Amino acid sequence: MKRMLSRKERGLGKYDAPLKVQFQRGYEDFKRGRVNNPFHMDTMQFREWNRGFNKAFSENLKRVTKHEQIRERGRELVEGEI
Repeated sequence: MKRMLSRKERGLGKYDAPLKVQFQRGYEDFKRGRVNNPFHMDTMQFREWNRGFNKAFSENLKRVTKHEQIRERGRELVEGEI
């Protein structure tokens, strides 16, 4: 049976973690209204958190603008009838 390599043997440092975790945390933090990045600025974790936060922001922006366009079209129909 193959033994598990240590973090050091795999070339991972103290701050290396599955980047999926930081991405998901950034995504969830946007939804909860937490806007401060909890990681140090010069780390990959910081960038991944930002990437997750920005993805949630852009998805929300698309959703909001879509609903605004639908409302505007509805107003045009109602105002045209008056």
